[in-house]
Amino acid sequence: MKRILLAFLLVTATFAASSALAGGLVVVPEGNRHVEQPKVPGASMRRTRAGKTTFDEKYEKIRDLLATDRKLIAKIKATAAAYGIDPIHMIGAIVGEHTYNVDAYDRLQTYYVKAAAYAGNNFRFGYGDESIEDFLGRPEFGQCNGYSDSYKLWTCRENVWEKNFRGRMVGGKSYPDNRFSAVFFQPFYAGQTFGLGQINPLTALMFSDTVARISGYPKLDENKAADVYDAIMDPDRSLAYMAANIRRAIDDYKTIAGVDIARNPGITATLYNTGGSAGRAAALKARGGLPEENYYGWLVNDKLSELRSLL
Repeated sequence: MKRILLAFLLVTATFAASSALAGGLVVVPEGNRHVEQPKVPGASMRRTRAGKTTFDEKYEKIRDLLATDRKLIAKIKATAAAYGIDPIHMIGAIVGEHTYNVDAYDRLQTYYVKAAAYAGNNFRFGYGDESIEDFLGRPEFGQCNGYSDSYKLWTCRENVWEKNFRGRMVGGKSYPDNRFSAVFFQPFYAGQTFGLGQINPLTALMFSDTVARISGYPKLDENKAADVYDAIMDPDRSLAYMAANIRRAIDDYKTIAGVDIARNPGITATLYNTGGSAGRAAALKARGGLPEENYYGWLVNDKLSELRSLL
């Protein structure tokens, strides 16, 4: 009994010490909570098989691209510094996206060429014959109009979609049971993300104000879809949206859950993959404990020493 009590006191003391180091925050240490990698989703496995490759091959390809492109690494470091984050978080997100979601191009210049191919294209955001402008004019979205910050504005609009439209018949029109970004912001095909950071258009719109303030890029307009794609396809600008996204996740966990995730790139990579950092932080606060990495973040933590060497 004494040994059990002593063990409990040691754990309590360690927890208190880690909290004190972060000014009362609970610090998430480096490393994975899961001994083995959580299951990779079937969709990711099917995409990889369709490309006649493997996760190991895709990982090695993006790792080698980063290892041989010092200009890209310099840009990642500069962008991370501007947003006040460790560049390893950006490395982790890039590696995760190109290992599980897409295949990396052989060199950074290919990303610029690909981005140029979309410039000036005439397309719009919408669902069927309903443009995003008309959709957001519906009275259900009136509650969001008081927000001037793009993150709060689009988060509100996304919540309205989930509550009032997703999978429902509204005004005689049926809406799919799918994410807001998939229904209204992917005019080419569902599940599409773009560029070095693999950012979807709705995410770019959410972080438009942050990126404009810190990086000086023009604010985005949902009624100018080509400009949004130009922003997320261009590697330099894509890095800014990536950094803003990661910065928000770290801040959400700190302010909402009282948890510091800045020392665990696997957790920030997980949140980059899943999105919804505010809701996930609130859920963590309600249940307690430490956040856990998913399959995507697990890889980042597992390869951490190798990924840090890239910097």
